[in-house]
Amino acid sequence: MMDSSGKLGSSLETQESPLAVKEQNSEFSIGLPKENSVLEKRIALSPDSVSVLVRNGMSVKVEKGAGEAADFTDEAYSEAGAEICISRDSVFACRIVIKVDPPTLEEIALMQPESALLSALQFQHQSKAYFEALIQKRITAIGFEYMEDVAGNLAVIRAMSEIAGSSAILLASEYLAKGRGTLLGGIAGVPPTSVVILGAGTVAEFAARAALGLGADIKIFDSYLYRLQRLRYSLGQHIFTSILDSQNLCKALAEADVVVAAMRSEKGLSPLVVTEDMVKSMKNNAVIIDVAIDQGGCIETSMPTSHEKPIFKKHGVIHYAVPNIASRVSNTASHSLSNIFTPLLLKIINLGGMDEMILTNQWFLKGVYAFKGNITHQNIAKKFSLRHRDLRLLLAARI
Repeated sequence: MMDSSGKLGSSLETQESPLAVKEQNSEFSIGLPKENSVLEKRIALSPDSVSVLVRNGMSVKVEKGAGEAADFTDEAYSEAGAEICISRDSVFACRIVIKVDPPTLEEIALMQPESALLSALQFQHQSKAYFEALIQKRITAIGFEYMEDVAGNLAVIRAMSEIAGSSAILLASEYLAKGRGTLLGGIAGVPPTSVVILGAGTVAEFAARAALGLGADIKIFDSYLYRLQRLRYSLGQHIFTSILDSQNLCKALAEADVVVAAMRSEKGLSPLVVTEDMVKSMKNNAVIIDVAIDQGGCIETSMPTSHEKPIFKKHGVIHYAVPNIASRVSNTASHSLSNIFTPLLLKIINLGGMDEMILTNQWFLKGVYAFKGNITHQNIAKKFSLRHRDLRLLLAARI
């Protein structure tokens, strides 16, 4: 790659944008580490997003190979203005560390005191030691699955649920073709396949859209009538909907070619909706996609699987129960995450830092679970016998 003087430079050197670039400020340094989990292939910021942030004065450090699983090369990040780091230490030394999976204890140990962490929390899978490590380093931690936007929506959950819903039908189509030689949908002269969807949230909406688009016959079940009404209105079609009851559900399951389980609970565990006996009544080589497996699953016979071994068969029924479906389409999911985090980080720059962001935006508070040596999430403090401090009171004391 040629520089302005016509000399050949390394392709991984930071490249200057032809557009105006604000002077970089170390107070707004962002670290993008490589994810260690075999299930996690996403990255929180795409090269395009990094380019925007660098032009607005942020220094971005990317661990070598961090974006490879999402089809983003180190060269792309370098050309966007990021510094490619071989050492993890320099990435975690940034003032803001942003990643998808929660950091390990070893990764928290690499972070600087008083720095900020933006990642998933995955509360049900954490230990007391995790929160004690954050307290000791006085790290401000934001769990993006609890983070709301200005309109009060859980933006990250919504985006990943859209991907999971659409992907669930594509996966079901693949395994239905392999298992029964059946095309998911319908063609002239052949009865359409039957798809049962459990739940009426975002995953259900996008699964329903995908299934209807293929010509399938769908039936949607949920515990609450208002959710079914809202979904029916959103789809704009007169579809079969039903409150959960054993008679209608058992009949639908026995006739189903595909079941998409997407019922979740605010308490952290999915309701068990389909018993083992119900699974036994299903067609041979029918397909179950348990999208709610990360919260325990809605199907009694479900157990977590992996991207390497995504399915198993029980009672003649194919089960797909990978906890992180969105990671399967990591490039699309990473672009989606970038669309959420980029304007958020730009707002942090404009306000002067993470503390100012929390202080001036009430809608942002729900994502904050640790703040400068304090646990600010009541359920976390209660579960792990940690001291809870109200975030609003802590912020009031700083004014």
